[in-house]
Amino acid sequence: MSFALSAGVTGLQAHQKMLDIAGNNLANVNTTAFKSSRITFSELLSETIKKASQPTTSVGGTNPQQMGSGVGIAAISPNMAQGNIVNTGNPLDMAIEGEGYFVLSDGSQNVFTRSGVFAVDAASNLVDPTTGYLVQRIGSTGVSDGFQTAGDSNIHVPYDVAMAAKATSEITIVGNLSADAHLPVTQTNVLKSNVPYTTNNGTTATETTLLNNLDQTTAGTYVGATITVTGYEHDGTPLNDAAPLAVDAATTMQDLLDHINTVLGATNAVATLTHGQITVTDVDSGFSKSDIKLSFTNGGTADWAEPAYFEISTVGGEEVKSVNITVHDTQGGKHVLTGAFVRSDTPNTWDMVLTSITGVVHDITFDNRRIEDISFDAGDGSFAGLTGTDTAELGITFGHDTANPQTITLNMGTSGQLNGLTQFAGNSTAVAREQDGYEAGNLATVSVDSGGTLIGVFSNGIKKSIATLQIALFQNTSALESIGGGYFNFSANSGGAVATQALSGGAGSIHGGALEKSNADVATEFINMIQAQNGFQANARTIRVANDILQELTNLIR
Repeated sequence: MSFALSAGVTGLQAHQKMLDIAGNNLANVNTTAFKSSRITFSELLSETIKKASQPTTSVGGTNPQQMGSGVGIAAISPNMAQGNIVNTGNPLDMAIEGEGYFVLSDGSQNVFTRSGVFAVDAASNLVDPTTGYLVQRIGSTGVSDGFQTAGDSNIHVPYDVAMAAKATSEITIVGNLSADAHLPVTQTNVLKSNVPYTTNNGTTATETTLLNNLDQTTAGTYVGATITVTGYEHDGTPLNDAAPLAVDAATTMQDLLDHINTVLGATNAVATLTHGQITVTDVDSGFSKSDIKLSFTNGGTADWAEPAYFEISTVGGEEVKSVNITVHDTQGGKHVLTGAFVRSDTPNTWDMVLTSITGVVHDITFDNRRIEDISFDAGDGSFAGLTGTDTAELGITFGHDTANPQTITLNMGTSGQLNGLTQFAGNSTAVAREQDGYEAGNLATVSVDSGGTLIGVFSNGIKKSIATLQIALFQNTSALESIGGGYFNFSANSGGAVATQALSGGAGSIHGGALEKSNADVATEFINMIQAQNGFQANARTIRVANDILQELTNLIR
């Protein structure tokens, strides 16, 4: 009877544990990333009543006689299988599909979890909002932009840091420049001062207006004051102003126009005043390199605002393709830059000239206003680079930073290839496709890609990689020790954590705006509960029957 009683007791105990595990699994059926457990039974050591004997020449062998002593718990092991992934709509919710664990720091050690319920705290750290544990990163993503601190593996989400403006340094040009198209009428080059001169607080100046009376003149004395004309003639020959215009309180706009015309020469161009703008029109039509600059000097106190540059209102040539794009200065200010490609007199060669730019401009330098000798292969029309000594750069000095000219490079493609500008027959379709500058901005939204990189979208439309999530891999995930709250720690049999990132080294992918559900299955756990109940009842019946027999034995001696 002792065997039946003790075996029944072990059965009761084992099936109680089985019921406990099923109950715990059901309790966590909606716990994010919960991993269910299962129990495995094994029989206890049997008592040998009679040992086995081997056969002899006269009789055969006999089997051992053993009496079992009950059941024991061989293992309680977690089921680390993937749970279903469901979308939540919260961009900072994250789920891992495949192998790996998120890594968080509790301030003294790293812990590991599959639950990616994250948020940003008051210090702009990415955390588990339930515990405040800090999500860890890997690699140098975000360090160069100042979003992350080198040597600190906590993830900083820069809602508290503004992105500095970036001045435009490159413009990408793509499209075709026609090899055979012609404008209906060959254009004549026309230059206009970017300053429309006025008097009496807004009245358009005329030829008889005194320079001294212009709204663009600061009153004062004139001591050896002069205006010098520099620039280029129609064919690119430098202008020679041997005797600059002497300026005093009696100098008129007509005096200035007469001086410009003297420097230009009657066969080159004509200077007039149009709606207050000094206008220089080439005498001859066609491809032109003419340009002009006026410089005012004075030993006295009067100051005249000479034009920062002359806009090219009409580009001289028989085929001209205008392009424009919004660029940014060092403070993030926006300026619409307009340029024109003009086919030169040399076959398969074009120039690009900066015709105008909006905003407060201090200067456009001659040497960096025109990009000359943009050439194309006569055979396949591919871009062939610059055949001369010029560089593909434009130079602009904005009014807020007069000491530092801004250089903008034009990327027109790779020489010998068709990945930028081309020259084919047909229409000219060249456009300024993109530029690399932007205004200042603040972080607006954050998302995560499949590789675990946090992507920040800023209010200026720029996307930046903020940080890369650290993912931990283990040799034996079933040996991880649960420490509550959905967290795990390594054990002696799990192996140490191997740090990596998603989609690398065997790690799975990251789903943003999603969470991993519990892998506990309700139907399975109900069946386990029924089995536990049946097992418990059967073992209880064994104890009851053994007890009844013992009572009957006791009754024999009464």
